[in-house]
Amino acid sequence: MFSGIVEECAQVTKIVKEQENMHFTLKCSFVNELKIDQSVAHNGVCLTVVNIENGEYTVTAMKETLMRSNLGKLKVGDLVNVERSMLMNGRLDGHIVQGHVDQTATCIEKTDAQGSTYFKFKYAFDSEMAKKGYMTVDKGSVTVNGVSLTVCNPTKDEFQVAIIPYTLENTNFKNIEVGTMVNIEFDIIGKYICRLEELKSQA
Repeated sequence: MFSGIVEECAQVTKIVKEQENMHFTLKCSFVNELKIDQSVAHNGVCLTVVNIENGEYTVTAMKETLMRSNLGKLKVGDLVNVERSMLMNGRLDGHIVQGHVDQTATCIEKTDAQGSTYFKFKYAFDSEMAKKGYMTVDKGSVTVNGVSLTVCNPTKDEFQVAIIPYTLENTNFKNIEVGTMVNIEFDIIGKYICRLEELKSQA
């Protein structure tokens, strides 16, 4: 479980493809604090640490993960938003994030807001999945590349988020331009509510 509060950007140092899996080796400031089997979110995707060596750590993504996320497009040198799993004895600064990316979205607009920056994203809309909570709502929560954000001006298949200078500087939002693909995770609470309504209608 995560909060969507990115700790820092890790840099990809090595990528190895093994059959349908991809092994990503990265470096960041807290490598020495990691343990094998620990969960770390990478651009919002929960992955397990499988190796720690020479100040770097390795995680593995399987085919399903690569299909649903932007991890398969990573290159050596790219920056990845990382967050270790949430401690249950502190404040929840973001929102409940599972680390299970639902799909990708594409940046279609980037606008200066006199200090902050607005990003607009477009995703493939599926009406049946929307009934199950796979959608955005105004002032609701959405996770973009692992960052917990508040939705602005949602439409059927688009939404906007406002990024403050600190977030822009300390996450890979600084590298997002029009055309960039990002990972999105819709709010788990909305999914549960939609599922309960679906079950009630079937009763």
